[in-house]
Amino acid sequence: MHYRGGMASAESEKSMAIEIERKFLVRGDSWRSQVTGQQEIRDGLIAIADGRKVRVRICDQRATLTVKSRTDGLANAEFEYEIPLADAEELMAHHCLRAGLAKTRYIVPHGGQTWQIDVYTGILAGVRLAEVELPSETTEVALPPWVGREVTGDPAYKKINMVNARMGSSSKALHLA
Repeated sequence: MHYRGGMASAESEKSMAIEIERKFLVRGDSWRSQVTGQQEIRDGLIAIADGRKVRVRICDQRATLTVKSRTDGLANAEFEYEIPLADAEELMAHHCLRAGLAKTRYIVPHGGQTWQIDVYTGILAGVRLAEVELPSETTEVALPPWVGREVTGDPAYKKINMVNARMGSSSKALHLA
């Protein structure tokens, strides 16, 4: 996550947290021999509306609450706050719109960048996506041989839409385009 905004200040009061990432489908398993780390992640969607969402995440034994909002291009506003694990468990159990998602995130370095490969279980079993976070939208990306088609910005590959497709739901309240 990076910060940008108005005039720079010591406190970065006018700055906004920005996430710039590109997302790709994953081909084959050749990436597995290059894994340098992994994390078990559970995500729960608390609220979604008009291109904004609030998510609770438990990653290993760390819990966060994140607010995301679409902006132009590859960049999205993202504000993440650490919360007590017990609070995250309560939110997951009783305050999410649907059952949470589970995935293993594998860390794979390539071409001087850190790639994250998410392998989903549960309702999204079989989905494998590779993401790379970038310092700017113009950063060159050396594509590994194991990435397939780019799906950055493709509504079909937003998690809520993948879940809706698998559940046969067309609920507009839970649709993110």
